[in-house]
Amino acid sequence: MAIHQSAEDYLESILVLQKRLGQVRSIDIVNELGYSKPSISIAMKKLRESGHVCMAEDGTLTLTDSGMAIASQVYQRHTAITRLFQLMGVSEETAAEDACKMEHSLSDETYRCILAFLEKAEDH
Repeated sequence: MAIHQSAEDYLESILVLQKRLGQVRSIDIVNELGYSKPSISIAMKKLRESGHVCMAEDGTLTLTDSGMAIASQVYQRHTAITRLFQLMGVSEETAAEDACKMEHSLSDETYRCILAFLEKAEDH
């Protein structure tokens, strides 16, 4: 399930946009991430070819099971790291930005420890 960080970001964006908008098109990803239309088109083609995304005739994008698994994992890491940073006093915006930088390279051990810490912190 190893894919590039940029692909993980695209898949996570599709997941977030699906939650927010219900359905996602490439232009939504352009608007969300601020990348050019050609860059998004190329990325979506690669994600379709790798079996992580499907595109309907109307241009609507959906995550396949493998795409959803990756997107969910990245999104869960993102939200956990964001919560940790906010507990430390970091502003919401900065916490989310920094979490995005870290979510891809965090070890499983560190992630498990973050989750355990958050669980203890939220119980108090």
